[in-house]
Amino acid sequence: MDYGRWSSLPELFFAQAAKLGDKPFLWGKREGTYQPLTWSQVARRVKDLSRGLRAQGVRPGDRVLLVSENRPEWFIADFAIMAAGAITVPAYTTNLPSDHRHVLTNSGAALALGAAAALAQRLFPALAEAPGCRAVVCLDDPGELACARPVLRWDQLEAAGAALPDDVAEVVGRIRRTDTAIFIYTSGTGGVPKGVMLSHGNILSNCAAAHDLLVSLGLGDEVFLSFLPLSHSYEHTAGLCFPMSIGAQIYYAESVESLLTNLAEAKPTI
Repeated sequence: MDYGRWSSLPELFFAQAAKLGDKPFLWGKREGTYQPLTWSQVARRVKDLSRGLRAQGVRPGDRVLLVSENRPEWFIADFAIMAAGAITVPAYTTNLPSDHRHVLTNSGAALALGAAAALAQRLFPALAEAPGCRAVVCLDDPGELACARPVLRWDQLEAAGAALPDDVAEVVGRIRRTDTAIFIYTSGTGGVPKGVMLSHGNILSNCAAAHDLLVSLGLGDEVFLSFLPLSHSYEHTAGLCFPMSIGAQIYYAESVESLLTNLAEAKPTI
């Protein structure tokens, strides 16, 4: 695997999706059982959401907050943001409103993406104190919870993007290895959390090093179980970007409490 040939993470992902097509890629629990999204399905949703984000004014270099539990949509959102030339800013699901406010204002996030409705209870109050954040996109219905910013529906953003011309490859083609892909905020043990700016090249280099270490074990059709927070740099690389780079399948654990059950269901190879 020649990681040096790729300019960005989205470029590598779309190449893998074109090659692997209808093979299963991301597994999430729906109606009590693991069900897959194929590489082609994920690629289509990444493109649709990326165009939808750009239709909302997201431009290259913009920061977009992402707060969600581990699930297939985390991957889709992360790569849709990067495919727009923008920068993903993951937030821990345990963040309090004050933590979200700090990350939103410190990163200068232009938009926020949220998943579980329960997380909106801590995200929405922070948006009132983050004037640079124009809107929030919700995957799950937040109900009647008040928000100081316009609340957009994730499915409507994808639908709007699907109706636009497919120019994602052109946008991705302008991304360089030195461009920032993601801000990873520290856990705050040394004071307020600090945003670490990681480039596409940084993460691709980490994937290359992991590949060099594991190839001696005989990499094949691998299966991963993702359960550590994807907002952390380790899981973001080892549980998301690296599996994608080797064409592996990723299962998302329901919770730490369900880990033993999910291990038996997913049967991860690494």
